[in-house]
Amino acid sequence: MLELLDNLLVAAYLVPTIIGFILVSPAGEALTASLSERFKILSTERGRVTAGLQIITFFGFAVSAQTFWISSKISEGGDFCSSSTVFNCDDLIGNTDLNVDPIFGLSWGMIGMITFAFLLFMVLVIKNEPNGEYTERFINLGSIITGAGILVILLLVSYEIQESKICLYCTTAHIANIAALVGFLRLRKLYDDKSAWKAK
Repeated sequence: MLELLDNLLVAAYLVPTIIGFILVSPAGEALTASLSERFKILSTERGRVTAGLQIITFFGFAVSAQTFWISSKISEGGDFCSSSTVFNCDDLIGNTDLNVDPIFGLSWGMIGMITFAFLLFMVLVIKNEPNGEYTERFINLGSIITGAGILVILLLVSYEIQESKICLYCTTAHIANIAALVGFLRLRKLYDDKSAWKAK
């Protein structure tokens, strides 16, 4: 029963992240055409990409908060998502050597929360002030942050390989980072095409 609840919780983070990824992808226009009358933000490419990024970064923050909570509960002696299968986040998140960054000693969940919160802030500024003075800077910074996130993902996946375990919550956060990178790169391309960017 606990594994079923755990899988449902992962799905609650993963499904919206995939929906956000679809919105930021080139296929987003075709898949959301019927919704653009009802949701005006979906009627332009910039609107679809920023809407997708809002979803991705929000659920990236949420799943990072979940991993931080799990690590806190495990450190108190709890057992949240252990399993006899390869899908066992307790062995990874509960490992004090692997669950902190090697430079500052911060929990990966906390780093994810801070990163996704900042990315969400930047997306909201871009959405609300598309021609503002910080727009280009935030697009570039979002691309750099999510690009650097790929290196972090590679490190964390190496831990999973080393331990022969997969953390589904962590993997969902990784997917959110990759989807956000795609979204920021799409925004970069749109911003460079001034006519597409200014389309209302």
